[in-house]
Amino acid sequence: MKDVSSMTERELKDTVNNYRKEISQHEKSLKGVFEELKLHKTNIDELKEKRNELNAKVRELAKEAREEKTQRDDINKKIADLKSRRNEVAGERNKVVKDINYLKKKRDQYNEQSKGSLETLSKAYAEDLDKFLNADIPLKHEQDLFEKLNELEKRLEAAKAANYFHNQVINIYENTRDIGDEERDVSKEIKQLAEKSQQHHLNMIELYKQVDEVRKEADKFHSQIKETYQVIAPTREKIDPLKTKISNLRDELSIYLDKLNDIQTNKDEQKKSDQHFAAKEKFEKTGKLSLEELRVLMDKGDIKL
Repeated sequence: MKDVSSMTERELKDTVNNYRKEISQHEKSLKGVFEELKLHKTNIDELKEKRNELNAKVRELAKEAREEKTQRDDINKKIADLKSRRNEVAGERNKVVKDINYLKKKRDQYNEQSKGSLETLSKAYAEDLDKFLNADIPLKHEQDLFEKLNELEKRLEAAKAANYFHNQVINIYENTRDIGDEERDVSKEIKQLAEKSQQHHLNMIELYKQVDEVRKEADKFHSQIKETYQVIAPTREKIDPLKTKISNLRDELSIYLDKLNDIQTNKDEQKKSDQHFAAKEKFEKTGKLSLEELRVLMDKGDIKL
């Protein structure tokens, strides 16, 4: 840059014009860069539109796949809960079977001891007891009958015990008959849910397969976009240097314009001073003033209304 303090007004104006021409040339070059980029932008926008449509489809398919997975996982949780319940029921069933087997074993043991039904033994015991108490029988027969009554009493007690354990078995059967039904129902529900879970799993796999295919297609368009950007990169790199150059030139130009403005301001001030002097001198000599001359003297405070 030249030293503006030593430049004439003419030199300043010539310099300003030269700066403006140079700025105009750079702006023209910058405009050419933008026009070239605009041509590429149209192609990029089309590629982006296709890529974005495919990416949107990817998101939609992925969302559907996640929904299928969620439904599958929810069903699997229900299956796990049902299996836990089935295991509990199976445990209850096994305990019942164990209890029934124990009671049956005890019943069979007492049945083996009783060697007859409670009804038959009770009737026989009652008849023999009546005969023992009321009949007139020989002593030897009475002794044998007494021994028989003792034996019948033991058998009768065993029959009562066998009946007791048999009734226990029946009670358990009646109280736990729903266990088997519940276990079968739970197993059936598990099977039905497992089929639904498998279907959701297959749907999820198919959707993720589509996601991969569509994403690959979207990636192709994205690669084309990157390739296009690589092609226009050298052109884009011209923008910042041009903008910087234009900005620097404008900053330098502003220095010369400021100096010209200072010169013009001084001229204007000198003109106003000359007008003021002339108006004041005229007023003092003639007492007459034009409206413009009156305004000048009023601005300077020489005349007040």
